[in-house]
Amino acid sequence: MEEILYICIDCGKSFSSQNKLKLHQQTHSKEKQHVCSDCGKSFSHSSHLKSHQLIHTGEKPFSCTECGKRFNHSSHLKTHKLIHSGEKPYSCPECGKCFNQSKTLHYHQRIHSGEKPYSCTDCGRSFIDSFSLKLHQRTHTGEKPYQCSDCGKCFTRATNLKTHRRTHTGEKPYACSECGKSFASFSNVKYHELTHSGEKPYSCIECGKSFNQSTTLKKHQRMHTGEKLHSCGECGKSFTKSFNLKLHSRIHTGEKPYACSDCGKSFLHSGNLKIHQRTHTGEKPYTCSECGKTFMQSGTLKIHQHTHKEEKP
Repeated sequence: MEEILYICIDCGKSFSSQNKLKLHQQTHSKEKQHVCSDCGKSFSHSSHLKSHQLIHTGEKPFSCTECGKRFNHSSHLKTHKLIHSGEKPYSCPECGKCFNQSKTLHYHQRIHSGEKPYSCTDCGRSFIDSFSLKLHQRTHTGEKPYQCSDCGKCFTRATNLKTHRRTHTGEKPYACSECGKSFASFSNVKYHELTHSGEKPYSCIECGKSFNQSTTLKKHQRMHTGEKLHSCGECGKSFTKSFNLKLHSRIHTGEKPYACSDCGKSFLHSGNLKIHQRTHTGEKPYTCSECGKTFMQSGTLKIHQHTHKEEKP
């Protein structure tokens, strides 16, 4: 049975019953008399203030019996329990996709309707929910409120910080079902699993080349459009990839982060360090198929191979 959602016309928030909607609407019409003594935030109901104050005290009185994770609201615990049960009671009538929260279904349905009620005042870009808008606005403000206590690196999302922290702890909780290789993030194990199936679901409409990640396709398409989003603040040179800009910026800063452990010589790129280290090890991994001569660099091998072409009549 499809759930009936009651939508607030003031803010778009959805509710499972008309009584809950009416109670919520009082927050728009009534004076907020209950004030938090810690931060000054006001509430229409004393119960809402009480729930809010748990943020300041850090108290999480509701505990999951399955995994022990704690929450400051019973509703959050109830939603969390659906992860263990696998239950997704809210189904989209358009595509059949199921969700464990009614509000997630409500946001999903906007994908089908095309509705994007939340607009950025800076650039006009629209979003299906207020959270996505809030994250987007940080691209304008530069705000990164989540900081790593180990290295000081900052992030726009709490989930990105959580994943980053695993680089310090070494935790890799997501394992490939095919080979057992572990990863720090769920998205990385999903991308990795495509290497086993060979699936490349993202195709370029210009040249037909296929990719296993949408982000890789997006970067590839810039080769066709010539779009270079990443500009150097020093000289104005533009690049298609942020990584290339980062490497280029070292020319201006003089930074050479890759140092040879044998002689101390430093390099801009890890690849240059790898080539240099062969002068110490004597390694020559590139072999000429004509005469068997070996070389340290592929470029030197290519130059050498031209000598054989010139010898042939």
